[in-house]
Amino acid sequence: MSPLMTDRLLNDLAAGIDRALPDAVALRREIHADPHLSGEEEPTRDRFQAAADWLDWSPVAHTGAWARIGADGPAVGLRAELDALPIVESTTVQWRSARPGIMHACGHDVHLAALWAVLAAARELDLPTGLIPILQPREEVTPPGALDVVSSGLLADQGVEAMIGVHVQPQVEPGIVSTGAGAVNAAYDSFEIVVRGSAGHGAYPHLAVDPITTLAAIVDAVAGLPSRIVDPTHPTVVSFGLITGGTAPNVIPDEARAKGTIRTFNDADRYRLHRAIEATAKAAADARGAAAEVRFRTGGPALVNDPGLVHRLDPLLSGLGITVAETPFRSCGSDDFAEYGLEAASVMCFVGTGRINGAGLHNGSYLPDREALRTAARAYAAGYVAASGIILTASEPGGGSP
Repeated sequence: MSPLMTDRLLNDLAAGIDRALPDAVALRREIHADPHLSGEEEPTRDRFQAAADWLDWSPVAHTGAWARIGADGPAVGLRAELDALPIVESTTVQWRSARPGIMHACGHDVHLAALWAVLAAARELDLPTGLIPILQPREEVTPPGALDVVSSGLLADQGVEAMIGVHVQPQVEPGIVSTGAGAVNAAYDSFEIVVRGSAGHGAYPHLAVDPITTLAAIVDAVAGLPSRIVDPTHPTVVSFGLITGGTAPNVIPDEARAKGTIRTFNDADRYRLHRAIEATAKAAADARGAAAEVRFRTGGPALVNDPGLVHRLDPLLSGLGITVAETPFRSCGSDDFAEYGLEAASVMCFVGTGRINGAGLHNGSYLPDREALRTAARAYAAGYVAASGIILTASEPGGGSP
């Protein structure tokens, strides 16, 4: 695709997004007011499909959906997430959540509305490659919805050669989009440590085997493992978020449990920590006469932005007047969008919002504005055009990825 064709297509999409923006904002507010948890997203999916009823939608991943627009042959997928979070909303907007204890506090309502704006803009255009909108469920839980989408064979069946994702990000300043080649989010695993001892009276600990103090020693030792067995230049986090045990202050229980997460950027570190956590827990328990069992639940891979796609995308974002982050945002957060990167070239675009009301993601006060929606839609559009350029260049005689 020539530079002239690229610029024309991107400008046409951007103009269409601006025309569709009022309706996209209205759709975002409807979705925000009626949020649904992971695995229960049918109403959100159905509302989106009704708003884009000119497309022929098909189910995927149980509560998700996909469609196709544009040319036959190779395609570019655009992913938006359907699920909300079990969070109490603390905003006072008229369109705040009408479902107590559930809120779109991670921006998925913004992503969906941004995707709709792109589809509305593309509706009247002659697209050079296929565009596959994917309404993905269960991004917030494990096992994730992206894994089901990939396992369904959708990407292979539809010739999807690239995937574009967007995510609002309060750690990036408003008006800035961060891409960045290479790993931008960590792989994620969860684990549970179960310590079994022998119950007894709190006054006679020598007659019991205390699983609580044993577990405390294990937690302290495991939390320190990354600083001792992982290269300090490799981002790595082990965190504990749940500890349970006991029923009364004067009773030593027979069991205690802890649950935590592991976040790494390469598989060698990931599985080294698996082995070390298990060995540490069992050794500490054995030294105290207790027994420890460690159970791991392997999550998704690290999210890696394709260098060639980033190279094409960043100038297009700049051409739209969007500032591209000089230092890309990278974090030990995780996103199941990483699953798509194992099947196709992919890029996650982090759309800066800054902290809102002092709040960030997964907070009841986090509510991105209209401009974040517009920027997210333009990032989707630029990603589609960048990926289409690579696909078309590769299909030309003597062509290939840059």
